[in-house]
Amino acid sequence: MAFEYPDNLQYTDTHEYLKIDGDIITIGITEFAIDQLGDVVFLELPELGDNVETGEKFGTIESVKAVEDLKSPVDGEVLERNDQLLDAPEQIADDPYGDGWLIRIKADDLDGIDDDTMTAEEYSEQVDGL
Repeated sequence: MAFEYPDNLQYTDTHEYLKIDGDIITIGITEFAIDQLGDVVFLELPELGDNVETGEKFGTIESVKAVEDLKSPVDGEVLERNDQLLDAPEQIADDPYGDGWLIRIKADDLDGIDDDTMTAEEYSEQVDGL
């Protein structure tokens, strides 16, 4: 199956994506991750104002197959979360790079973010090997 990885996003090795707009980062999970999980049945996201840390868990996503931690790619404060998905987590698969975003954070610092993330092409090569 061919998955889509938009070029305007950056990707982590834990299958989150980042959309960077100044110091505001929108975080979601990739089509590959959704495919691996199967039907998503539960989602836990942080509260507004919570602080997240690079590499640390900010929530969980549960499917019929597994429960996975969601990891933050940057340090920052949660500005927004997609409450619509909390009520209907299965909708994350409908539009993962659009309406299926998880949280938006105000990043403390973007230094080094390019070192810790991959381009769409790099991510695609990585998951093709899995």
